[in-house]
Amino acid sequence: MKRVLAATLTGILLCLAFIPPGHAIEILRWERLPLAVLLVVGQERIVFVDRNMRVGLPTGLGEQLRVQSAGGAIYLRANAPLPPTRLQLQDAESGALILLDVAAEPAKAGQPPLEPVRIVEGDVPTTRYGEPAGAAATADDDAQRPATAARRATPAAVALTRYAAQNLYAPLRTVEPVPGIGRVNLRRSLALSTLLPTLPVHAQALAAWRLEDHWVTAVKLTNTSGRWLDLDPRALQGDFLAATFQHSALGPAGRAADTTVVYLVTRGHGLAESLLPKLAPIDAAVNLRPAAAAGQAEGGARDEK
Repeated sequence: MKRVLAATLTGILLCLAFIPPGHAIEILRWERLPLAVLLVVGQERIVFVDRNMRVGLPTGLGEQLRVQSAGGAIYLRANAPLPPTRLQLQDAESGALILLDVAAEPAKAGQPPLEPVRIVEGDVPTTRYGEPAGAAATADDDAQRPATAARRATPAAVALTRYAAQNLYAPLRTVEPVPGIGRVNLRRSLALSTLLPTLPVHAQALAAWRLEDHWVTAVKLTNTSGRWLDLDPRALQGDFLAATFQHSALGPAGRAADTTVVYLVTRGHGLAESLLPKLAPIDAAVNLRPAAAAGQAEGGARDEK
């Protein structure tokens, strides 16, 4: 009996020895502490995040480290030994950050390829937008949450404006993630000549974000005159819920202060539906013809007299 068991165990061990290694994955938990990711020079390593991420690289690192992002996976390949270097992964939808400390060392003889890495959320409780600080959400809270928009401690217009300003002016690592805010498509060629018709400025749409039924659109304003311009929200023409200028004035054209951004908040639709219609040239000509005809008739009557 003992011989049979010994032979069986030997067979099992031999079988296991010839089984190819499975697709092992190293699990890293993101708990607001930088995650160490080791690379081998000349070998590609994949980091799975399962979210659409933007990767922030230090300047001058492009030749030493190749980074590609697609479908929630980050592909890292070091071309030379690399000391620990900080990479920033930002969720394209919520703005949340994940920090990676990436280091690369030469391959050793007989060293197997490194397994892929999967990053998962840790057990650190997070707060929801509009809830008091320190109030962690549970599964029961999600089940009891109504379908309609709940009361929020911060108005949506304020949260959207702050989020848009941070994305445009603040460093990537300082952007405060807000659940529910997502980037929306925006036509960069959107005609904005009717936005500030009384001021000599050029307006260009930059980006837009949405939170439930509220939109915020960031519009770049550039002074085209040689004088200072005071910016007043009352001069804006359109159907806006709120409007905020990044700066209160514009410097003369050609100076560093000749450009700023205005954040326009709309409800129920984007910026395009909130703008005033532009008067077509043919309509302007039609409106001028009666006045011109009246002037000619009056002149003819004077000549007859």
